[in-house]
Amino acid sequence: MSRRSPQSALVNLFCDMLQPIHLFRYDASYKYIFILAGINEGIEIIIFQDGNWEFYEDDQA
Repeated sequence: MSRRSPQSALVNLFCDMLQPIHLFRYDASYKYIFILAGINEGIEIIIFQDGNWEFYEDDQA
């Protein structure tokens, strides 16, 4: 039995919801993945090295 990573589970969720993924970036300095998705680029998620993730909220927006 194969185990899916949190990253692939989130990517599959976006695809199932027909949400485009605009940006998928790994930040080597901070060791996290940033995903920008959604029809209006309104979904921003950070996936941390330990597999936990959270919605990114930009305080400057």
